[in-house]
Amino acid sequence: MLIGLTDTDGGASPGIYYELGVVVIHQLYGYRGVIVAVDDCCMAGDTWYQSNKTQPSREQPWYHVLVHDSGGLSTYVAQSNLAEDSSGHPISHPRLQCYFSGFKAGRYQLKA
Repeated sequence: MLIGLTDTDGGASPGIYYELGVVVIHQLYGYRGVIVAVDDCCMAGDTWYQSNKTQPSREQPWYHVLVHDSGGLSTYVAQSNLAEDSSGHPISHPRLQCYFSGFKAGRYQLKA
């Protein structure tokens, strides 16, 4: 699924661009991960948002990402900070099996 922009209430706003199971790279920090959930806009509270190192727009999709080789960490990332990882390599994370049944052609398959 690739959706670039949607037109809601007469104003263009970013639409969801990445599907669940896509391996991504954080464009600022360089870590890799896999998308396990998405919110249409930032759902985190103001305290969390303000304590973040950066404050990308809240009015864009935000993704829940399992971080590769992190010992089990996950993160919440704005779409504008992500790029698809084209390496084709899987990630290592202890909770992969909670969400996915396998890895094929550079993407994770959701459990049925």
